[in-house]
Amino acid sequence: MEIGPATRAIVSGATSGIGEATSRALAARGATVGLMARGAERLAALSSELEGSLELPADVGDREAVESEVSRFAEQAGGIELVVANAGIARTGPFLELDPAAAEEMVRVNFVGTLNLLRAAVPRMLDRGRGHLVVVSSAAALRAFPWTAVYGGTKAAQRAFAEAFRHELSGTGVSLTTVYPGEVETALHAHEPERTPDWLRRGESVAPERVADAILDAVWYRWS
Repeated sequence: MEIGPATRAIVSGATSGIGEATSRALAARGATVGLMARGAERLAALSSELEGSLELPADVGDREAVESEVSRFAEQAGGIELVVANAGIARTGPFLELDPAAAEEMVRVNFVGTLNLLRAAVPRMLDRGRGHLVVVSSAAALRAFPWTAVYGGTKAAQRAFAEAFRHELSGTGVSLTTVYPGEVETALHAHEPERTPDWLRRGESVAPERVADAILDAVWYRWS
């Protein structure tokens, strides 16, 4: 099925990087987009640019906030066909030197945040027997890299969860795609340039718009 005016989609981490690019790509095709993110100012700015979008201010690690915003979106938009679980943060450094609070925050946002969003949205899709989920993981889920032990662990957890959940959804009309981007031109590491590993600085990166296009292509393929 083509993504168009009848598509109601929620994108987490919607105000930067892959999430912003995906939100823009969806809006360009006429979809109603629920923009989920923490920063109220950036949400308002992006929403003002994307016609028909809805602001969903929530920290994906806060289960009650996510459930509330997903419910509000479903009611206002009239349903949900697509969810892109993209929100994520990165803190790099040798594991024993990494602030325990930073490590736990990555687990809460990257992995628990994915669980919270899908748990809130999927029952509404199952009721209609139709929908698509996208879990944005990372190449770090497929290969271990130094200084990213916890980040890679959260992404590997997303991968294992998504693979199992996809099988659980078999026959329901709801499908699931997992995305494994490599290095993308985003601000994911901008907060700690002095701690960016040498291998990451030297790596080639792709534009977030390229990842967004791949996500939409995958959704169209699975729905068609």
